[in-house]
Amino acid sequence: MSMFKIFDVAGSAVSAQSQRLNVVASNLANADTVAGPDGQAYKARQVVFQTLLMGGRDQPESAAGVRVSTVREDQAPGRRLHDPKHPAADADGYVTYSNVNSVEEMVNMISASRSYQNSIEVMNTARSLLQKTLQMGQQV
Repeated sequence: MSMFKIFDVAGSAVSAQSQRLNVVASNLANADTVAGPDGQAYKARQVVFQTLLMGGRDQPESAAGVRVSTVREDQAPGRRLHDPKHPAADADGYVTYSNVNSVEEMVNMISASRSYQNSIEVMNTARSLLQKTLQMGQQV
């Protein structure tokens, strides 16, 4: 594999994890929202990754990256709490909140953040190796 392909693979991972972090941030921002006038509460979203082939299939030195194929909504029902005095309560006195689990989202955020950092570290290491290779070529 070419050293330059490393940047393509790591770059695809950085982009995918960045999108994942944005979705997690949106989920956390809407964790305590209640159902709107239509009766539907915010539904948590999850990123679905897909393998991305870098280069053609006929190339022996092809590499695999990653990309976001879709962002899907979690179809689990929202939390319902009995609070008849709440302005958004339904006829039975229940308020429907989003189905976002804050603890799961925080774990997801830590995982995405670390994956992002690791991909940046891979790019920095590859850059450093290329610089040292160029320096060796100048000394000859």
